Amino acid sequence: MQELLQMLMRRCAAGLTAALLLAGCALPLVSESELETESDRQFHKMRAELVVSSDARARAYINCISTAILAELERPYSDKDWEVEIFESEDINAFAMPGGHIGVYTGILKVAENQDQLAAVIGHEVAHVTRQHALTRVNREMTTQAGVIAGSAVLGGGQATGQLLSMGAQLGLTLPYGRAQESDADVIGLKYMAAAGFNPQQSIELWKNMAKKSKLGPAPFLSTHPSGDTRIQDLIAQLPATLKLYNEAQAAGKKPVCQR
Repeated sequence: MQELLQMLMRRCAAGLTAALLLAGCALPLVSESELETESDRQFHKMRAELVVSSDARARAYINCISTAILAELERPYSDKDWEVEIFESEDINAFAMPGGHIGVYTGILKVAENQDQLAAVIGHEVAHVTRQHALTRVNREMTTQAGVIAGSAVLGGGQATGQLLSMGAQLGLTLPYGRAQESDADVIGLKYMAAAGFNPQQSIELWKNMAKKSKLGPAPFLSTHPSGDTRIQDLIAQLPATLKLYNEAQAAGKKPVCQR
């Protein structure tokens, strides 16, 4: 995808600088609905190309946790018909996508050893969606490609610009999140899991497990999710507030029992 953008840049660059300055073309930005459309396409493509788990117990376990987390979302995300898919893979990975899609690789169960630890993973990934992190990064990427996008408007407009918006949406789903977004997703994800009745203290154990795993070799989840002592300390700092939410949830009868 990055190569395609670079190719378009090369095509548009020659002789366009003056024209672009004179044209004053507005930079098109990807909307949330456009990103959701691309997410839906990518999610169903994954379902067709990857091995979907047929393990009924694993599916029930992951769906149980996901359902509890999703029940705590604010509108409009609580109104979406979320799809959860489990992929049979040794990869330690999980994701959530705009429009209401969650994917969990069975390999994540190697490090998320109980329902609370997996709830930390799912809460974190869902928080990326509710905080619109993908939308932010896709439009940041589009901004860095401003010359290409403005060039497409000079060269003929609608169709070319639409293609770039589609490419930008795809990039927004594949680029890694920044550290600030990761920290934000940690905080919001902890709130979701605690409000659902999962113990936020287990998020610390999850990342300790991740740290141990990282010493044995790279994992997709770790490659895009910064870990280490700083992250664990940041999570510990959130515990007083999230333990209060957890205790309130438990008192209200929110005591999920999701068994592997």
